[in-house]
Amino acid sequence: MALIDLLAAERRALADLLESLTPEQWRVPTLCPAWDVHGMAAHLVVPTEFSTGEMLAEMVRARGNPDRLSVAMAAKRAQRSSAELVEGLRSGATSTKAPPVVGLIGPYTDALVHGEDIRVPLGVVDDGPAERWSTTLDFLMTPRARAGFLSSARPALTYAATDSTWTGGAGPRVEAPAAALALALLGRTPRLGELVGPGSAVLRAHATR
Repeated sequence: MALIDLLAAERRALADLLESLTPEQWRVPTLCPAWDVHGMAAHLVVPTEFSTGEMLAEMVRARGNPDRLSVAMAAKRAQRSSAELVEGLRSGATSTKAPPVVGLIGPYTDALVHGEDIRVPLGVVDDGPAERWSTTLDFLMTPRARAGFLSSARPALTYAATDSTWTGGAGPRVEAPAAALALALLGRTPRLGELVGPGSAVLRAHATR
């Protein structure tokens, strides 16, 4: 399946999840300190509709800081109602807008990881196929992932998903479900207990540094 088709399916699944939430759940903090679920939904809409002009203007205001840029662009959309954000995510599902350097794998990885950022605090289990994480894990093995995703070089380990056939890297072995591996690489800590193998302590240290 083409990457845009995978991305569109992920965005629609997220729209369905968000649409099912109560008003109270929309206010629950996500794994990203900057956003509750409403703010995260606004962030997920950004890649479906941003313009180059908007991004350049906000980048100037953010003084080149990508984190401030991301927060500012999401804040503009967070003024919308939850129903409007759901509709924006659904109607923009097939958008091919993408940031420079990383391209379309950027919004795809965002959609997968931020889906977990929402689900984990809510106690919602992701029932999607684990294989869809393989493309993102392949990306996280590359130097390109340092552009907006990995804050430092990933540990030199062999990574193996226990819920699919995916493996990558080289070094001491660490095993976990695909989503848990991705979250650990990106510094999320709630699923670190699922890491096993001789490389697990190294990856835990990387996630909590």
